Amino acid sequence: MGQKVVFLDIDGTILDHDKQIPSATKEAVKQLQDSGVIVSIATGRAPFMFQDILEELNIHSYISFNGQYAVYNGEVVFRNPIDSEQIEELTAYSINHNHPLVYQSIEDMKSSVSNHPHIEQGIGSLKRSHPLEDTEYYKKQEIFQVLLFNKEKEQKVYEEVFQQLKFVRWHPVSCDVMPKIGSKAHGIEKFIEALHLNLEDTYAFGDGLNDLEMITKVHTGIAMGNSVQEVKEAADLVTDDVDQNGLSKAMKKLSLIK
Repeated sequence: MGQKVVFLDIDGTILDHDKQIPSATKEAVKQLQDSGVIVSIATGRAPFMFQDILEELNIHSYISFNGQYAVYNGEVVFRNPIDSEQIEELTAYSINHNHPLVYQSIEDMKSSVSNHPHIEQGIGSLKRSHPLEDTEYYKKQEIFQVLLFNKEKEQKVYEEVFQQLKFVRWHPVSCDVMPKIGSKAHGIEKFIEALHLNLEDTYAFGDGLNDLEMITKVHTGIAMGNSVQEVKEAADLVTDDVDQNGLSKAMKKLSLIK
């Protein structure tokens, strides 16, 4: 066996339903690190949205924006921003359909509107406040992910119009928008390539639709008990709910920790 690496989703995997890190999870991550396992975050969030979690768990590697920006030990190993012309077209189309956007860079995020209830709902579920309005933010910063705010039935039209982009729903009123090749799985592929790791030494824990490709990409994919059904069906192992220490229980079952 070579160098093991464990990829951890944040919401519903590291963070419980109250957006707290269970003490058993903190201890499990420390045990992994003490035994020489590389621990990496793998999230749909932008880097500025999880710095506190990195610090609390002493983690220095991550895959963010659903695979568009990967860092190992503080060093960028992969970056894949969205083409600004594609964002411009998406912006024009979404304005015509009254669907607001949030543009995400590495350091910040800005909104296409000053205030919208769907943004309050979606961003609020991540314990963040409504971003400030800046309709031209994408012209000034590299954008790695856009959040589109609409309902699931309205998403299909965007997929038909913008075939060079990928739309992944993460909330009843919002989906992540990224380059067509984008996924946590693609980010993991680039991460292990950069570090010359073997796929058979990889593990991933997740619960949402944006974890589906990651769970099937790695050698051992673990679905949290609170996962959506598609992720449970794709996983090699289904563990307990995040609120029942599912993360640490699965790690013990897989002999990753004692």
